[in-house]
Amino acid sequence: MTIRKNTLVTGAAVLGASALLLAACSPGSSDDDSGSDGSGATTVTFRLWDESAAAAYEETFAAFEDEHPDITVEVETVPWANYWDRLPQDIGSGTMADIFWTNTSNFGLYVDNGNLINISEAIGDDHDEWTQSVVDLYTRDGSLWGVPQLTDSIALFYNVQMLEDAGIDPATLHWDPSGDGDTFLPAVQQLTVDSSGVTAAEDDFDAEDIATYGFNSQNDLQAIYIDFLASNGGQYQDGDSYAFDSPEGVAAFQYLVDLINTYHVSPSAAETNANGDLSRQLFVQGKMALFQSGQYSLPAMADADFDWAIAPMVEGPEGRIGVVHGVAAVGNAATEHEEATLEVLRWLGSAEGQVPLGATGAAFPAAVEAQSSFTDYWENQGVDTSEFIAAAERETAAAPLGPRANAGANAMAPYFEQMFAGSLPVEEALAQAQQAANEAIAEE
Repeated sequence: MTIRKNTLVTGAAVLGASALLLAACSPGSSDDDSGSDGSGATTVTFRLWDESAAAAYEETFAAFEDEHPDITVEVETVPWANYWDRLPQDIGSGTMADIFWTNTSNFGLYVDNGNLINISEAIGDDHDEWTQSVVDLYTRDGSLWGVPQLTDSIALFYNVQMLEDAGIDPATLHWDPSGDGDTFLPAVQQLTVDSSGVTAAEDDFDAEDIATYGFNSQNDLQAIYIDFLASNGGQYQDGDSYAFDSPEGVAAFQYLVDLINTYHVSPSAAETNANGDLSRQLFVQGKMALFQSGQYSLPAMADADFDWAIAPMVEGPEGRIGVVHGVAAVGNAATEHEEATLEVLRWLGSAEGQVPLGATGAAFPAAVEAQSSFTDYWENQGVDTSEFIAAAERETAAAPLGPRANAGANAMAPYFEQMFAGSLPVEEALAQAQQAANEAIAEE
C-alpha cells in the first residue's frame, strides 16, 4: 500500500460528514415569469448545502451552458443547519429549486409525497455508469428517484510509525465477538499506551492516564457501528423498519462498548458523545493509532505531522462490509421547466458533468468514469485512496433509509448514548432503542 509522506497540500474541499456538508437567488424561481434569465435562456435552479461543492458545480454548469446556450443554471447554497427545515417549507410554498441535493435519510418522504421526478421513467438507462450501491440507495418502489452525485465509503487510517513499531499489519486485522481468531482486540490493546509507556495489554496499565488510544470505537453510525453490525451478520434496517436488536446486533455492539469501557482502548463516550470529531482530532495529533472513517476525513489529515496511510476497514466474522452513503440530485416534480430540468439532470449524471467534483478533491463522484479525477487529485498529494474504491466495490451496508428515518434516529439517540457510555446494558439499550425508533417512524 502507498504511504503518504508529509507533503499533503491543503486547500482541497471534501464534503463534511456525514457527511457528508446563502444564495442571492430566489429558490425555485427565475428573473421573470417565463423562467428566462433575460437573454431568452431558461433558468434552472440547483440547491445544495455545501459551499465548497458549490464551486465545483459552478464549474461544471459553465461547461454545460457552453453546450446548452438555451439553459442557464443558478446554484444556490442553503447551509446544512437550515437545509432540512427549509426544504418542506419551500416545497409546500412552491418556491423549491428545480433540482436539489438530498441524502438517504430524507428522500423517501418526498418520494412518497409525490414531490420528485421519477428518474427511471424520465431518463431511463441511457446514462453513464453509476456506483451501483448509490443507485440502490435511491431506488424505492422499483424506481430510481435521484441522479447519484457523490459517494463515500469506509476504510482504516493508520499511523505508520506506531503500527511498524508494534509489528502490526493493519490489513490483516480481524474482529470476532466470540474471540476465535480475533486479532483486532490484542492489536488495539498493544497500541493503547498510558503516560508511563505501559500498554493496555499489561496489568499495570493506567486507564485514567492514557497518552495514545488504539481505535475510535464510538457512537458513530457511518464509520463504526453499522459496519461492525453488518460484518457480524446483523442488519440495521429491514426495509424501513429497524432491526438491529438481534443476537448478531447485541454481540457487535457489546464488542464496541467493551472497547471503550472494559478495555479502555478508545476514548470515553462522555467525550465522544459531546464531540463527535474528537477521535479524528486525536488521530491527527498523533494520539490515536487507528481511525476508521470515510473520504470526508481526508482534509483534516493535512494537519498531521507524521506519516499515515489507509488500509482496508477492519474485517469481521462475515468479512468487510462497510456503509456506503451517497448524495443524489433530485428533480422537483413541480418544476415549471421540466425539459430543461431533465437536460440538467442528464448532465449531472454524466462523467463529464461530475469530473469537476473529483478534480478539486471536493467529492468522490458517483459516475464511475469520473472517479479517477478524485483519486488522481489525492495521488498528487501523496495519498493512495484506492481502499475507498475497494470498499465500495465489496458487499456494502445501506445508509439509513425511509421517509421518517430522521424521526427514527432521534428516537433511538438517547438509548445509544447511554449504551456507549456504559450506563445502560447493551441488550436493554438495543431493545428500547429499536422499539422507540419503530414507533417513531410509524407515527403520522
